[in-house]
Amino acid sequence: MTRPDKRRPAKRKPLDPARQAAFDVLRAVSERDAYANLALPAILRDRGISGRDAAFATELTYGTCRARGLLDVVIEAVAGRPVDRIDPVLLDLLRLGAYQLLRTRVDDHAAVSTAVEQAGIEFDTARAGFVNGVLRTIARRDLASWLEQLAPPAATDPIGHLALVNAHPRWIAQAFADALGARAGELAALLASDDARPEVHLMARPGAITAGELAEQVGGTVGRYSPYAVYLGDGDPGGLAAVQDGKALVQDEGSQLVARALTLAPLIGDDGGRWLDLCAGPGGKTALLAALAQPGGGTVTAVEPAPRRADLVEQNTAGLPVEVVRVDGRESGLTPGFDRVLVDAPCTGLGALRRRPEARWRRRPGDVAQLVALQRELLAAAIRLTRPGGVVLYATCSPHLAETTGVVADALRRHPVTALDTRELFAPATDTGDGLSVQLWPHRHGTDAMFAAAMRVGASR
Repeated sequence: MTRPDKRRPAKRKPLDPARQAAFDVLRAVSERDAYANLALPAILRDRGISGRDAAFATELTYGTCRARGLLDVVIEAVAGRPVDRIDPVLLDLLRLGAYQLLRTRVDDHAAVSTAVEQAGIEFDTARAGFVNGVLRTIARRDLASWLEQLAPPAATDPIGHLALVNAHPRWIAQAFADALGARAGELAALLASDDARPEVHLMARPGAITAGELAEQVGGTVGRYSPYAVYLGDGDPGGLAAVQDGKALVQDEGSQLVARALTLAPLIGDDGGRWLDLCAGPGGKTALLAALAQPGGGTVTAVEPAPRRADLVEQNTAGLPVEVVRVDGRESGLTPGFDRVLVDAPCTGLGALRRRPEARWRRRPGDVAQLVALQRELLAAAIRLTRPGGVVLYATCSPHLAETTGVVADALRRHPVTALDTRELFAPATDTGDGLSVQLWPHRHGTDAMFAAAMRVGASR
């Protein structure tokens, strides 16, 4: 008589700390619309994950978020069902595993087995088997082979092809191509640059520290365009002494150029030093404006209706001549007569997708019209608050034509303003556009895709 085997099934091995951190962030993004670039640092800090494990967790998290749409196309092809018919937890495990297989040098066995083990912990053997089957099939071919099969043909749909190859929604790739205009041939370079991990830029606060001093302190490099920019190689910028004591802020060089341009724009009449940042949160541009205004006795009024963002403005401008006003910029109640006004308007953020890895899959084409309406209203309010002869600088971190030249053209048509040559205000940056406005690009300038247009108020009609 054979005795029944009473051995228990082998205990499944949970994810290692780096993969667990990445998986938990993916779940937060999927379940709660969390921002990966905010959620991950908090998890790494709370769990004491550092060094190589932190770097691995960062690569897995941001890489998987950036490539999500591309990964989903491959997963759907292998699983034989749409991703919305796969359990969300299993789907995030599949994405994490597929990213390692297709876009990293992680050993195939490690990528598959860790996901399978976690699926068994989260669910059961059957669903662990599903994850195993999908990932093993994906692992049989490299990314180029999958794209050859699944991407739209380059000959008949070049934009669709480039979009999938570079892990962008097609509508965003089309918007970029439209904004590039006659230079749409640069789309491949733009998308590739947008899909790469960005360099960290610091802003050396004028009057507190020079860019050269900051670069020496942090082991960075002085920026190419902004006199306050420093490029940081590796490391957590939040741990830098200069950032902790307020002498420096993390800020893209393109954003620094926007704030600086407002201060360089020519006025008619004297500059009374009354400046306004109408959409101030989280306060990086406000801090630079105030630091530049301070030596001449100027002040900056910072408008920000969102409580958390207003708190950040106060933190980022501590010790500077800034008054934070917590109201809607469209109906601020402020007394008109400002010399210089910045409208860094809420936008789709398509120009900063490389810094917000999940944003490209969260945004929808329908978001644009609502934001354009808001942008027009904010710009109109800014013009009303500016004195005759003063300057308004309109900026967005999006190159979408509806949010950029469309909004500016509407303002020039409806309000008493004259366009200034904004390109002159962004020197030494070059190749910033053919018209009077400025469009920066990641692949040309190494910055976010910032748009800016300066206008003088009080033009004769």
